[in-house]
Formats: sequence, C-alpha cells, structure tokens
Amino acid sequence: MEPKPENLSIEKTITLFRPVGQKEMELIRQSGNIAFPPRLPFQPIFYPVLYQDYAVQIARDWNTKDAASGYVGYVTRFQVRAEFLHRYPIRTVGSSQHREYWIPAEELAEFNQNIVGKIEVIAEFRP
Repeated sequence: MEPKPENLSIEKTITLFRPVGQKEMELIRQSGNIAFPPRLPFQPIFYPVLYQDYAVQIARDWNTKDAASGYVGYVTRFQVRAEFLHRYPIRTVGSSQHREYWIPAEELAEFNQNIVGKIEVIAEFRP
C-alpha cells in the first residue's frame, strides 16, 4: 500500500446556484467563467441561492420578463469553499426552498476568489 502525501487535502465545497440575465452572463463569460461581475451601485448584496429549483424560478419567471435582464434567464451552478461561506448566515426569503446567502457587494471579489472550478450554465430560459 502506497503512503498518502501528508499535504494532500480534499477541499470541502458547497454547490450554489445563481440566476442571471444576459448582461451578467456576458460578464461571467468574459471572466473565463470564474467570477461574477461587481454589483451595480444600487445592488448592495450578491445573493447566490442554495437550490436549483429556486434559481430556475427566478430565471424563468422573473428574468425573462425583465428588460434589464435582456429578457433571458440563465441558471448557473458553481462550487464555493465551505470554510469561506461559514461566515454568512443562510437567509430564508419566502418558502423553505427560497434560501440564499447574502454577500455584501464589497466582499464579492473575495467570494469570487473562493469559487472552486468554473461557473457553469445549467439552464437557459427565453420568453
């Protein structure tokens, strides 16, 4: 039996989802699918969600009806280091499926640094 390297560790991550519109998706792609763009001045928080169904609901039912979203809704999926997320409480903003993290806009760069792997698109909705 071969010994395990002592410095090998398996990083714990949490899978999150984020509904985004066309412009935000373009900016994510420009980053190489590794970061979310900075928040706009009127957006004080970044809210990734815990459940795919919740992200689908927003992308399908809200983004496709919103001019600012380009009438397109994407659902993204990505992994974030669990150790980083532990500093933020999970917020329930409706039913038990409507759970999300609230990341202050000024901490989004640090959030992006804690994404493990790529941000992937798992669904797309159009009117």
